[in-house]
Amino acid sequence: MQFKDIVIQRYATKKFDGRKISEDKISELLELVRFAPSALNLQPWKIKVVTDQNVKEQLRPATNNQEQVTTCSHLLVFCADPDYEGLIRRLGILLQKQGAPEEVKKMVIGMARDFTGKMPPEQKLAWSQAQTYLALGNALNGTKALGFDSCPMGGFDPKEYIRILRIPAPLVPVMLCPVGYAADKPMPKIRFPKEDIIF
Repeated sequence: MQFKDIVIQRYATKKFDGRKISEDKISELLELVRFAPSALNLQPWKIKVVTDQNVKEQLRPATNNQEQVTTCSHLLVFCADPDYEGLIRRLGILLQKQGAPEEVKKMVIGMARDFTGKMPPEQKLAWSQAQTYLALGNALNGTKALGFDSCPMGGFDPKEYIRILRIPAPLVPVMLCPVGYAADKPMPKIRFPKEDIIF
């Protein structure tokens, strides 16, 4: 399938048929997410993968009772990570492990510290959330490329998700991405004309 076809055919699935996706396919999907674009390569997100049906049932009321959560194969909970000191430290270790020249490591870490060091906490979270949406984009197009379906979901109670899934601080759930095999049919895709989005 061409990328153009993936983008056009992908849609927000409202109901899945309950079939399980193989762990190999989920692993492949998470690899695609792992390579999402990320400013300064800090990758300020983590993903909680939920497969337990009982847990999904507990989460449904905190998701406006939307059935995608309980009919999907896997529920991906995308969390923003605003701990930039920790992220920068991890990136430094990764650069060293991968044999990056010392001057490159110093430059990248210095830029990251300069950029994030001026941010108040709420800006750090907002920036992490924006970066997390980039990772979500890879998940949405990746599912279609791999032969299954998905739905981006922002209508949920993050505090309840933190409680039920025991998500550790400082992670904040920002988007859900249930994945599985569609049990519905896509509606015609309606988008503004190209001329309306360019100015």
